[in-house]
Amino acid sequence: MPDEPENSGEVYEFTLDEYDADERIDQVLSARLPDLSRTHIQKLIRDGKLTVNGKVCDVPRLKFPAGSVAVLNDDLPAVPLKAEGEDIPLDVIYEDDVLLVINKPAGMVVHPAAGNWHGTVVNALLGREPGLDDEDFDAMRPGIVHRLDKDTSGALVIAKTAKALRKLAKLFAERDVQKTYLAIVHGWPSPPVNVVNAPIMRHPDHKRMAIARDGQGREAVTTWKLIRKGVWDGRKVSVMEMHPHTGRTHQIRVHLSYKDYPIVGDKLYNRGRSSPAPRQMLHARRISFPHPVTGERMEFEAPIPEDFLAIIQAFQEAE
Repeated sequence: MPDEPENSGEVYEFTLDEYDADERIDQVLSARLPDLSRTHIQKLIRDGKLTVNGKVCDVPRLKFPAGSVAVLNDDLPAVPLKAEGEDIPLDVIYEDDVLLVINKPAGMVVHPAAGNWHGTVVNALLGREPGLDDEDFDAMRPGIVHRLDKDTSGALVIAKTAKALRKLAKLFAERDVQKTYLAIVHGWPSPPVNVVNAPIMRHPDHKRMAIARDGQGREAVTTWKLIRKGVWDGRKVSVMEMHPHTGRTHQIRVHLSYKDYPIVGDKLYNRGRSSPAPRQMLHARRISFPHPVTGERMEFEAPIPEDFLAIIQAFQEAE
């Protein structure tokens, strides 16, 4: 049976004392409510479930003077403390004793999180690999080395042992993993081969990433190559081969949007362009890395999905 969820459906009220005055409000509440994780408390705060002296506080890091009255309403949906195994089939590209490579379908989330506690890759993994339910792994992300966005399809690497997980994580950190993506984008990119070197940071609205300014953000480098261009549904579109040399969140999507060639179907970075595409047309086509045990260089390829091919086949070739 899974552990009991953190949600209690209760309302908690505290008067801050002198020892609370120099502490962040999320730290104060974590100390007062040991049965709730700090992550859960921060989620409640950001969702406007905390008032201090009658006013909503949605910033976890704020501090308040002694005598302040804090009221926390814990009415979020129940949050499981660990992922559960589910009988969900996976499209396996390769498997051995320590490694699994799958072709993740578009629409499938990699690991459980708010709004997606079930039906994820992790739930499917635990359904077929009970050994991943082990204290050596993160309870919500066992075996997960890297991620693909929900609507991005393609090759995803998973570790089946804690040792392989550590080795693969090191390979990713040292940039010894080569990734190739295919993207269908708006416009006809020029030049046809290009390197985008633009640091990325989290946007102030916390829902998306953005190109960093004034020396902020983290290094992000992407190479593109134009494969094919044409017209689809009355729009100029192109097929691009993308090589991210760093692994920032939403990196390819942000860099293409920054250059004014947003991915077809990408609702978050579309720069005002709409299309009838069923999802963001981004596919993790190929991945190459040394095997975490043998060191042998391996390369895996995920077939191009039908929705992606349908758009390409409907192209009217550009001269």
